[in-house]
Amino acid sequence: MKNLLKSKTISLVACGLLLSTSTTFGADTIDSAFKNGKVSGSVALYGEKHDYKDGVKDSGFGNGNGTVAYETASFYGLSAKAEFKGNLYLGEFENSDYDNAYANNSLMTEAYIKYAMDGFSLTAGRQAIDLEWLGDYNEAVVAAITAIPDTTIVLGYSERQAESGIDKSKKFTDLNGDKGVYVLDVKYAGFQGVEFNPYAYSAPDVADWYGLKTTFTTDYFGAIAHYAVSSEDTQADGSIGHVELNTTLVGVSAAVGYIKTDKDVGAGSMATGGDNISPFDTGNRTYDHDARTAYGSLGYTIADIELGALYGVTTYGTTDSKEKELNLTASYPITESLTAAILYGDVDEDAMDATYKDDKYMLASLEYTF
Repeated sequence: MKNLLKSKTISLVACGLLLSTSTTFGADTIDSAFKNGKVSGSVALYGEKHDYKDGVKDSGFGNGNGTVAYETASFYGLSAKAEFKGNLYLGEFENSDYDNAYANNSLMTEAYIKYAMDGFSLTAGRQAIDLEWLGDYNEAVVAAITAIPDTTIVLGYSERQAESGIDKSKKFTDLNGDKGVYVLDVKYAGFQGVEFNPYAYSAPDVADWYGLKTTFTTDYFGAIAHYAVSSEDTQADGSIGHVELNTTLVGVSAAVGYIKTDKDVGAGSMATGGDNISPFDTGNRTYDHDARTAYGSLGYTIADIELGALYGVTTYGTTDSKEKELNLTASYPITESLTAAILYGDVDEDAMDATYKDDKYMLASLEYTF
C-alpha cells in the first residue's frame, strides 16, 4: 500500500539512512556497544474490508501487529541490528481471507552487520531497502558512497526478498531464482533545486533496465521527469515514462501526473522487485502494456488531521480498457507516538478479465511507536 496505513520501517537507502557515516552513539568496547544499543518498535491494530460486486463475496480481516528491533552502538565503525515482526489473527469475513494476506505469524525482517566510515558504508544481511525498483526487505549486500561532493552512490546485490507490515506478510523468497538482482543507483544534487538520479539494474538471464529520474524543486513549485527502459532476454523490451507537476499554496498541496508504458509489454520486468512510480493504493494496471495513466491529488492539514485525495484513470491494452481508482486518506496524531489512520478506496475496472470489476474498500489502523 502506498498510503498512510502502510506501516513499513523502510530504510531510505538513497536518501541517507544507510549512508550515515557514523552513529550518534559510539562505544569503546564490544560490551558497551551492546549495553548502549537502541531498542525500538511498534504495536498496532489493523483492519480492512472489501465490498465487491458482480457476485463476488466480500472479504476482510483484522490483525494485531507488533515490531521489536534492537541496534547496537557503533564499535570502531561496526554495528548490528535485528528486527522481528509478529501478527495476531483478529478475525476474518471469509475463510482464508487472513491467510491470503499473512503467510506467516512472525518474521525476522532485519538481521544485518554494518560498517560505516567517512563517506562510505557497507551493510550485509537482511535489511530494508527503498530504491526505485527494489523495495521491502532484502537479503542483500549494499555499499553506499558519499565521498564525492553532492553525490550519493549506492551499489547493491539482493538475493532474496520479503514483504512484512501491518497489512500483509510474505516470507523471504528467491529473487530471480538463485541469481539475484544487481543495482547501481546514483543521485547528484550539485545544482540548486535539481536532483539527477540515473540508475541501472541487472537480473541475469532475465533483463537489464536503465533509467533517469530528474526532480525539480522550488519554494512553490516542483516537477518530476522520469524515463526507464528494459532490455529483456525472454520478451520484447519494455519502457515507462512519468511526468508530474506539484505545488503547495496556502497549505494545500496539489499534483497532476501522467504515466505511459510500452505498447507491447508495458514496463516489462522492471516492477518485479518493487516500484515507486504508481501513486495508487492498488494500481493494478499501471504497468500493463500500453497503459496510459492520468492522475491528480490534493492534500491539506486541518487541526492536525492530514487529509488526502487521489483520483486517476488508467487506459490500457488493445481494447482501451479502463481502470479508475479513488483514494481518500486521513491521519491523526493522537499523541507524538500514537497515530490513527484510515483509507477509503474505490477501484472500478471494465475489462472482461478483471479479477474484481468493482472494489470498494476501507482500511484502518491504530499504531503506537517507541
